[in-house]
Amino acid sequence: MTKILRVAGILLFIFFLFYAFALLPQSVGATNTTTITGLSAPDGVVVTPDGAYAFVTNWGSASVSEISTATNTVTTTIAVGSEPEAVAVTPNGAYAYVTNYGNASVSVINTATNTVTAIVTVQNDPNSVAITPNGAYAYVTNYINASVSVINTATNTVTATVTVGSAPDGVAVTPNGAYAYVANAGNDTISVISTTTNEVTATVPVGSAPEGVAVTPNGAYAYVTNSGGDTVSVINTATNAVTATVTIGTNPTGVTVTPDGAYAYVTKYGLATISSSGSVSVISTSSNTVTATVNVENSPYGVAVTPSGAYAYVTNYGSGSVSVISANALTTTTTPTVTPTVAPTATPTATPTPTPSPTKIPTGLSLMVEAGIATAVVVIIIIVAVIMLLLRKRAK
Repeated sequence: MTKILRVAGILLFIFFLFYAFALLPQSVGATNTTTITGLSAPDGVVVTPDGAYAFVTNWGSASVSEISTATNTVTTTIAVGSEPEAVAVTPNGAYAYVTNYGNASVSVINTATNTVTAIVTVQNDPNSVAITPNGAYAYVTNYINASVSVINTATNTVTATVTVGSAPDGVAVTPNGAYAYVANAGNDTISVISTTTNEVTATVPVGSAPEGVAVTPNGAYAYVTNSGGDTVSVINTATNAVTATVTIGTNPTGVTVTPDGAYAYVTKYGLATISSSGSVSVISTSSNTVTATVNVENSPYGVAVTPSGAYAYVTNYGSGSVSVISANALTTTTTPTVTPTVAPTATPTATPTPTPSPTKIPTGLSLMVEAGIATAVVVIIIIVAVIMLLLRKRAK
């Protein structure tokens, strides 16, 4: 009987090891994403409010590519200023604001005609841009001047310049429009600007070389990528204090929060070379833990999610491509929905078509529960069979 119990114990131990492994976050390969090729050092990305198009800045060719989210093809390429970095679209979808890092300006694109209708001069090395929820102002970080330019979108003129920390990079405006959060890469802080007075009302210490920043839809938290510290800082916007620090991996850069506020998607640029492969990690905002990682192409930088939350668009600076990832791939441990790889085509601007919804698959939790139950049944049957066999041998 002792021998029988020992064998049963070993089998149970093996079962629990298997089950524990099944609960760990899994990595999904890049071959399970749609890849849009033919871009030139793509950097920033934004999806229009209706979900019909994604605009991508091409740092290497002084242009912006418009991608149809229905077909995942490039429908238009628009010439802008030198070294375009970031792009933001007004809430009504009428205009796209593009920061031209190389010539201290912001290009304003009419999205109906895909033409540049205004060029706004700002300070040196404009990096990122965010637009207030009412569409009235665009906040632009000026990397060299340690400042933020505030552009009135009605007149496309700079109405205020705010001094912030050293080397400001990412910027995000809270959903109520009251504050702009600016990541200062040069002194490891976040400057909080009151949009009413355009003055800094708080300075929050974070990790090393903060780069990207995104605010949750309910305005309660700001997620900050610390590219020098391989972490993400979570700021409580009510107290402007860091309440969590998430270890994320090599050189986190871009960040966005899903429309339902459940996840933060973080691009990991990888090593400081454009040939370095990278990935996208998913943080559960309820637990502030990494729940999934998806491999993409070289040096991923920008990330944006469709309004439906169904897809994430990731710019791969080093590969000249954009990865389109099903949200199911990012929030579950199963194989994601796959669509064919497509190349850009020079076709006229299409009538906006709603972003397609992915085929619904079970969530990661339900899949793990189902797998655990099935595995438990199989293991119990095996254990019973082994015990019966040993009992039969003992009886002989």
